[in-house]
Amino acid sequence: MKNLSIAVVAGSMLCIVGAADARPDTRVMTCAETQALIQSRHAAVLTTGPNTYDRFVRQYGNECDWPEVPTSIAVPTRDGRCRVYRCEEAVFSFPN
Repeated sequence: MKNLSIAVVAGSMLCIVGAADARPDTRVMTCAETQALIQSRHAAVLTTGPNTYDRFVRQYGNECDWPEVPTSIAVPTRDGRCRVYRCEEAVFSFPN
């Protein structure tokens, strides 16, 4: 019974590692593919570098929690830098 428990725990750990490897990587997709993936899912967590990832959203929608808004940033793609959106807190400046 103890060996079965160890096997279940080890199998669970492998599934977790496998799921992390399954995250789409912007560096192997074109800009159009990256943007289409985000649009189709409304929001997606994508790998952007060897040790980096982020959650990207559509420009218009309700994927960001208040007070955050979709903010344009550039991510690396197979065909260069690509403009996508991620949620960030809005910065307002008021005239004096």
